[in-house]
Amino acid sequence: MQTIVHQPATNPYVHIARASRRARWEIDRDVIRDRSFDPTHTFLPDGLSLVDRLVELTADERRFLGQIQGRTYANIFGLVERFINAKVLELAREHVLGDQAALEGLIGFSEEELKHQELFRRIEALAGDVMPPGYAFMADPDDVARAVLASSTWAVLALTLHIELFTQLHYQASIDPVPALSPLFKDVFRFHWKEEARHAVIDEIELRRCHAALGADERDRAVTDFIDLVVAVDGILGLQAASDARYFVATRGDDAAGTRQRAVEDGLLAAYRWQYILSGAAHPHFAYVLGELLTPAQLERIGRALATLR
Repeated sequence: MQTIVHQPATNPYVHIARASRRARWEIDRDVIRDRSFDPTHTFLPDGLSLVDRLVELTADERRFLGQIQGRTYANIFGLVERFINAKVLELAREHVLGDQAALEGLIGFSEEELKHQELFRRIEALAGDVMPPGYAFMADPDDVARAVLASSTWAVLALTLHIELFTQLHYQASIDPVPALSPLFKDVFRFHWKEEARHAVIDEIELRRCHAALGADERDRAVTDFIDLVVAVDGILGLQAASDARYFVATRGDDAAGTRQRAVEDGLLAAYRWQYILSGAAHPHFAYVLGELLTPAQLERIGRALATLR
């Protein structure tokens, strides 16, 4: 007689899979709902865009600069979810003949990441419909994914946990409390946050599983890989800040001396570093997880690397 082995109720993947089935949403039915963007609306709150620091800009210019950042936000997430999904599928193969609840959780994670990629492609196109021509996104998602995936699994999972924690922070602390944002953009953040909250739980489970399998030297090299990934992300942000500043100036009037463009570029880089690196690094749970896994010397190395971006 064949014995059927049930997953124990304490398996966190069982709860994740159940929650995912209960909370599934669809792009057209739940998020876009036949809506388009209104160019008079604000896409990102000041707490994320930091446009309120650019006091030399008019209110209309600050709103437009925030819309540029919103479009870049869609592109950045389309990019990061490319490598996140690839790593999730790689991890799923490790569970194929083992924990089937983990396999279901990771496959569901992958399906949701594919949905998020489609959502952000749609949002980028809708933003393009109401914004002047000339915007460019500088990074190729596949090239970036190949570069990221060449790093250790520990480093990729740490970066992924960092990303999926800051998306929650962005929504809960900056977006949800502000009623005057674009209703469509706000819904994008809300539905994205719902699934990323579960993804962060999976990230941590897999990061801890990976960490337990590494020796001391491997962990130290993984920390180096993580720092290198953060530096590479910062390089992408610098290129995009420069491109977005050129676009802003080209659509808003002459800047023969380049002073306006440089000020806007500096403001954008500060905002992008806050959005995509520093807000995640400051997340209490990210600090808690790294504090449990790493030595004081390793934490200090990460801290020094982040300090150069502040």
